[in-house]
Amino acid sequence: MIKVADLNKSFDGFQALNSLNVNIKKGSIYGLVGTNGAGKTTLIKHVTGVLKPDSGSIMIEDSPIYENLDVKVRMGYIPDDLYFFAPYNIRESSKFYRDLYPTWNEERFQNMIRQFALDDKRKLSKFSKGMQKQAAFILTMCTMPDYLVLDEPIDGLDPIIRKLVWKYVVEDVAEREMTVLVSSHNLREMEGICDSIGILNQGKMMIERDLDELKSDIHKIQVAFKDGISDPYEGLSVLHHESRGTVDLLIVRNKKEVVEEQIMKHHPLVFDLLPLSLEEIFIYELGGGDNEFQGILF
Repeated sequence: MIKVADLNKSFDGFQALNSLNVNIKKGSIYGLVGTNGAGKTTLIKHVTGVLKPDSGSIMIEDSPIYENLDVKVRMGYIPDDLYFFAPYNIRESSKFYRDLYPTWNEERFQNMIRQFALDDKRKLSKFSKGMQKQAAFILTMCTMPDYLVLDEPIDGLDPIIRKLVWKYVVEDVAEREMTVLVSSHNLREMEGICDSIGILNQGKMMIERDLDELKSDIHKIQVAFKDGISDPYEGLSVLHHESRGTVDLLIVRNKKEVVEEQIMKHHPLVFDLLPLSLEEIFIYELGGGDNEFQGILF
């Protein structure tokens, strides 16, 4: 388990993280989402022990991560900005990883080189960004990490390679109970693989929930009533409301049963209730429904 408690971090007077709490269950995939500048990468650098917090704690299995080599050797980290030794190809790099990580799996490395079809004689510095991401993923996964931290792992990858990346991640979670923290702007793919989601905004955790639970508590509805009903939505938590002719379009944050009970007691002429996608939840939780995002959901 990864537990972040009351984490604070400032840079030159700017509060990047503000009393942040994060709870990542063992053997799960936790998706970290947020707007640009929300603090995702800063949080990741704390979880991987790159940065030291101003206050608060980051614990992995009840041990602090900062300057803890015993924990770090069990962790794989792929940052958004990659670095490789310029003269090395992927096989030469694998020797470096093998010396650092006692759990290195040579058989997996040979298999992944074939599956990803990378040129093992070409210098990594000459690879495209997408090919470098693949190389970093291969090298990291062959260390057989207990904890895997990914910052924009599929950025620049084609759909076939993305599917292969997630296949390895999901299989290791299922077979070895690997714990994964992944930050990505690709919310549709996150929705397909994550068990839990944390929505970060301005250095604070807005929402942290199991994905299925999160989606069961927020809905979009289309409803029309007979004339003369004064407040049919009383008691509902309405995030967004607009009218198109006689039909009201709403985003509400309530249990399905609560929404249905409130609407049905006014005998609607039209009533459709649908769950939102993770992308839609993200937009409306951050207030995007009142700006340029308005109208894309219905």
